[in-house]
Amino acid sequence: MQSNEIKRILREYKDVFETLKRYDETGKLPSQRKRIDITLSVKTIEKLNRLREKTGKPISQIIEEKIS
Repeated sequence: MQSNEIKRILREYKDVFETLKRYDETGKLPSQRKRIDITLSVKTIEKLNRLREKTGKPISQIIEEKIS
């Protein structure tokens, strides 16, 4: 491969190479999910359930979207 082609590939797939680098360092992929237990007020749970019914999205996805 030519140097320019290698540079193009590295630039085009930069996010993939960064993901692989993170995996090498941590052994985890950013797309992996992990279950946790949290304590929320009844009022917050009711709000999340209303949002879930309104949007059709799972509560975990609603929370991830709000945090991101």
